[in-house]
Amino acid sequence: MRVFVTGASGWIGSATVDELLTAGHEVVGLVRSDSSAAAVAAKGAEAHRGDLDDLDSLRAGVADSDAVVHLANKHDWGNPAESDRAERAAVETMLDALAGTDRPFVIANGLSGILEGRSVLETDPSPAVGPESDRGGSENLALDSAVRRVRSAVVRFAPSVHGRGDWGFVTFLADAARKQGVSGYIGDGSTTWSAVHRSDAAQLIRLAIEQAPPGSRLHAVAEESITTKEIAEALGTALNLPVTSIDPADAGEHFGIVGHFFAATMTAKSDLTRDLLGWKPTGPGLIDDILSGAYTN
Repeated sequence: MRVFVTGASGWIGSATVDELLTAGHEVVGLVRSDSSAAAVAAKGAEAHRGDLDDLDSLRAGVADSDAVVHLANKHDWGNPAESDRAERAAVETMLDALAGTDRPFVIANGLSGILEGRSVLETDPSPAVGPESDRGGSENLALDSAVRRVRSAVVRFAPSVHGRGDWGFVTFLADAARKQGVSGYIGDGSTTWSAVHRSDAAQLIRLAIEQAPPGSRLHAVAEESITTKEIAEALGTALNLPVTSIDPADAGEHFGIVGHFFAATMTAKSDLTRDLLGWKPTGPGLIDDILSGAYTN
């Protein structure tokens, strides 16, 4: 298949490009800059210039593809409403272009905000509905498109998609530890995160493109539950720093933007995903990745 990938030069996107190319697919990657275009081209993929606000570029990318993987997001922490608006408009545009084609559309989402009190299941719907909700309600928008003959699937990613070169949450925690001189956890450190290695996440995206039935919710979760204290202890060992509890009232100052997420339990199961697609994660676990030095540079 010829696969159009938004966010092709990003952390998950670049691994997905590699996975798709290795499996024999053609890849067209949406890129915003010359450096991103060069990086995508160096992998053997085709660079397609544009961004989430360039709706004409998105339409053209979709029209010239057999499948679409949507991984890009503005992540405007200072103006989340703008991120939600852009996401909604981009997804609406791509779904309109795919309507009636039965072509695959795989869209990314996170686990935060879906529910509290237990691990999220693939059968749990997202409460984000409508253009002004989280991510513009794009998960439900995509899944509802199955009736428009779009083979849509949502991949919900664990809060830590880890590996060497990661620039996500665990990197923020490592940076905070270096800055503060201690590796911290919040309160008693009993909140928990799920995790998945980047290579396993990319493999799941490929399987979703190739096999997922329309309307599928899939969980990129290899490890269901790791305590935030365990994460802090592993970072302390890797960075040769003491480990300490941080008062919840001081979490924002200590950790920065990631403090809000580090204080929350974000876990999910992936049994249905594994059974549906035969997905078998083989990458290292999060703690092993940290202890091996993935976050020391």
